[in-house]
This record gives sequence, structure tokens and C-alpha cells, in this order.
Amino acid sequence: MINKQLGLIDSELKTRSSGYNTLKSNIQSYERKQTGSLLVRNLGDLVRKENFVLGSEYLVTLLVVVPKASFKDWMESYEKLTNMVVPGTSQLVHEDQDHGLFTVTLFRKVVDEFKNKARTQKFVVRDFEYNERSIQSGKDERGRMEMEKKRQLALLVRWLRNNFSEAFIAWIHTKALRLFVESVLRYGLPVNFQGMLLHPQKRSARRLRDALNQLYSHLDNSAAVGPVEDIPGFNMGPSEYYPYVYFKIIIDFTDSKGH
Repeated sequence: MINKQLGLIDSELKTRSSGYNTLKSNIQSYERKQTGSLLVRNLGDLVRKENFVLGSEYLVTLLVVVPKASFKDWMESYEKLTNMVVPGTSQLVHEDQDHGLFTVTLFRKVVDEFKNKARTQKFVVRDFEYNERSIQSGKDERGRMEMEKKRQLALLVRWLRNNFSEAFIAWIHTKALRLFVESVLRYGLPVNFQGMLLHPQKRSARRLRDALNQLYSHLDNSAAVGPVEDIPGFNMGPSEYYPYVYFKIIIDFTDSKGH
């Protein structure tokens, strides 16, 4: 029953965590596109409507990423890369540490030829079509994802709080069962032992251990001699065997050494 209960909690935790982590990953991916290199980042926030020739049947404005060291070469050569490039239409609209983003207007019929010629000069034409609705939709989607992330995190934290107590109770029940079984195996029947829960201060832990060893040393003379090798059936390391049955319970989950 305990195993089934913990299995259900573990399964639901994986499902909830997966959904939250996927959303978190999508937001991080969006942020990289907003802040990365001009070769890969989203360009919607960098340009304005005035940078483009819109609504023309014959003309189109392209966005070209140019290495900083090649700004002069671009300005001197873009009009000659192919026919039908509108002279004087290239403007620098944004730059980062390595590249600049330039506009250029030309006839639609020569776009593919222009892209190929630009590529040979290490000028990268980005696939971008100015659309105010699409740009605003992207911004709205970013806000929506952030709100959904906060909502899912709040639900996940609430679920963790509720189910942690259930899992911890089940874990303590398992500890109690193991304590009983190990005690029967060691001391035999009829049952004549008492389980106790001790929580000493850290500075008092060693003194408590010494006191318990003195108090119960008569129960097992082998423990008084010193550490023993693993005892069949107990699954304990040499340093964990005492004349009494002992199990550690970690209650400070921020400290792996906590008891």
C-alpha cells in the first residue's frame, strides 16, 4: 500500500515537473532569441515600420546581417550585387558587438539572386517579413508564458507541500516497520523491546551515542569490541552496527548530514 501510494506521488511529480520545465525551457529559448546574435535573434523588437517599403507589388525590403569589419564593403557593394537594387536604400538599424543589421530595398524578382550573391560576400539575409500583428503577438505570447509559468509554479509548490507530508509519513512508517523487523531478527521472540525517537543537538550527538553504548552494551558483546564487518541480514556498514538497532532519519533536507 505504501509502495503504491509513493508510486502515484512519484508519477504525478514527474508529470507536473515535466510540464513546468517544458514551459521554462520555452521561455529561455524565447529569451535567447531576443538577446542572442543578430544571426539568430528575433528581429521584431529592433525594427520599425518606417524601415520598410510596405504594400508594394514589386518592391521588398530585406534585412541583412553584416560583420562589423565589413560595414564599408557592404555600403560600397550592395547596389552592385545584382540588378534592380534601389540605390541609397540601405540603412543601419541596429548593431551588436559583432554585426550590424542593414536594410536594403530591391525588386521582388531578384530576391533569390541577391541572397545568393550576398552569401558569397558573407552577408546574411535574414528571413523576415514585417508584420505588426505578428510582432505584437510574439510579445503577448512572452507575457502569457510568464504568467503561465508563475501559475504552474504556484500550483507545483502547493502540490509539493501537500504531498511531501504524505510521502514523509509513509517514509516514517517504513522506518518503523524496518525497526520492528530488525529488532525481532536480532533479539528474537517474544517481543521485548521498545522503539524510541531521539533528536539530540548536534554538539550532544557524540555524548548520546556513548551513553547508549554504555547502557546497552550487555545486549551484544561483539559491538563493544569495536566495528564489525557486515552482519548477514542487517545490510549495515561496519560503522553503523551498535548493540541496539539504529536507523538514521534525515529531517534537514538542506543538509545531507542532518539527522
